[in-house]
Amino acid sequence: MAAALARVLQAHDAEERPPAEDLRLLVRHSLALLLARAPGRSVEVRVPPYAAIQCVPGPRHTRGTPPGVVETDPLTWVLLAAGRTTWATARESGTLAASGERTDLSAYLPLLPAGDPAGSDGGAS
Repeated sequence: MAAALARVLQAHDAEERPPAEDLRLLVRHSLALLLARAPGRSVEVRVPPYAAIQCVPGPRHTRGTPPGVVETDPLTWVLLAAGRTTWATARESGTLAASGERTDLSAYLPLLPAGDPAGSDGGAS
């Protein structure tokens, strides 16, 4: 996991495209961590094309889309999960859309160790 995170952060810092397999792995892993940290079904977090989960405590719904929806691209999600960008920055830049109640997930982030900004330590702690 640390090596995948290091590769993604290095590619991002070099303004290159991160490896898709690393993004997929990190998105799925970090969403599982979010689900463990914020169990519930009131917010749907979508990171297409890799995964979507329902999380965050709140009113239970039984059909259709939850009352809160968050959607972003894989790189933005990994940067959020690693603490390399903030919720506010992602929203302001338009790379993250959030609508409905309980959709500010900043209290649950970061989820992954950010590691060395240059990625040289592979995210080890």
